[in-house]
Amino acid sequence: MQREVKTGATTGLGAATMRALVVEAPGRLRLDERLRPESAPEGWVLVDIARVGICGTDYHILEGNQPFFDYPRVIGHELSGRVAEDKSGFSRGELVTINPYVSCGRCRACLRGKPNCCTKIAVLGVHRDGGLTERIAVPAQNLYRADGLTPDQAAMVEFLAIGAHAVRRSGLTGADCVLVVGLGPIGLGTALFAQARGAEVHILDANAERLARLQRDFGFANTHALDDGPEVLMAATGGDGFDVVFDATGSARAIEAGFALVGHGGTYVLVSVVKDKISFLDPEFHKRETTLMGSRNATREDFETVKAALADGTIDSSKLKTHAAALRDVVEALSGWSADRRDIVKAIVTVAD
Repeated sequence: MQREVKTGATTGLGAATMRALVVEAPGRLRLDERLRPESAPEGWVLVDIARVGICGTDYHILEGNQPFFDYPRVIGHELSGRVAEDKSGFSRGELVTINPYVSCGRCRACLRGKPNCCTKIAVLGVHRDGGLTERIAVPAQNLYRADGLTPDQAAMVEFLAIGAHAVRRSGLTGADCVLVVGLGPIGLGTALFAQARGAEVHILDANAERLARLQRDFGFANTHALDDGPEVLMAATGGDGFDVVFDATGSARAIEAGFALVGHGGTYVLVSVVKDKISFLDPEFHKRETTLMGSRNATREDFETVKAALADGTIDSSKLKTHAAALRDVVEALSGWSADRRDIVKAIVTVAD
């Protein structure tokens, strides 16, 4: 892992500068210094970043495994901050959470109320420079007030919204028996919102220590290790299979194995994204009349669901943050987190208070 910290850059014009974390290429990080934006286009608002959550996508970018990605890039899309100017109905100093999915507003998906599926979507930190920096400009429609939340909580809204969206799309109810495979942050968020709907939630992960922690901290009673095998998992449902299965592994092999765990008339939701082709046995798929769906990003509705759950304590955010670093230390910290993520639930970088 090549690490470089570049500071002290000058413009020669006396303009204010700011720090930004740049992934130059797989395995190459640099804390750079850039011009700080002092104005935003019409309809956009300047935000001084407070916290940045580190996501699986950020690790994939660092490792060179993220599809639809071009280097170099300022990463960071799990963001909270304070509005830097009075504009577009926002007041300077307001705490906000940021929806990083910048949509065009004109394509068919946008016009049908699915901006998360915009054909020209530009995700902060993926398709365009993100928020692991001190100030960014964001479309006003992508800013949501974070009243009643802390800066840490506001930075957790986005990753939890991915799970909330997947659960909402699945249509699951309290009568369903649900399996979530892969208990990274996205899988955990999915499991938490399935649990909040009253479903019987089973979780499956290769990391036994992670399973034990989630059982202790979040009350998941039905945990399964990877070596349990499909027979053990099916036995947990009386042999019927699960009404809803969510995959959040990022593994093509795991996704393919998950088809056999869906019960007759059940639903399989692919939350994770992989570069590989996915195959399944069609007779088994049709015999079950399986509903197969992808779940992509999140919408304002999902962000509002998460904000409410954090504010009223439905989700205990104190158990989510397990690792932290200041922006000045982010190169070393992120390199270490990427090398060993086994004990990480959510790592958060403090940019400003």
